[in-house]
Amino acid sequence: MEEFYLQIRNVHIGSVLASGGLFLLRGLGVNLFNASWPMWAPVRYLSYTIDTVLLTAALMLMTIVHQYPFVHHWLTVKVLLLVVYIVLGSFALKRGKTRNARLGFFLSALAVFAFIFSVARAHNPLGVFSFL
Repeated sequence: MEEFYLQIRNVHIGSVLASGGLFLLRGLGVNLFNASWPMWAPVRYLSYTIDTVLLTAALMLMTIVHQYPFVHHWLTVKVLLLVVYIVLGSFALKRGKTRNARLGFFLSALAVFAFIFSVARAHNPLGVFSFL
């Protein structure tokens, strides 16, 4: 499987960008335009599909490079923040009681997404703060 590392990495990165981009569009639709399309079944299923590809590529990369959550600190931070991102995203798109609450959850989820990205780029649990 090592011979496919670059292809799997590219799929992982593309899936990260697609997942984040779709969440951004859905969040804008729900929070700024009060649109219903972000919750349509095909859009939700597209999100599930992208996230499944993302997780599959992540697990494949993990086995190729032999770096594991709860062993390597930067991956532990990514996994824990991913859970936070998912919860915030759920409240941002549908579970938030008010429009202001949903907007706050949406902005918080985007900030967590950006920090996860910085942790991945730095391979450091401090992410962007490791460069200070």
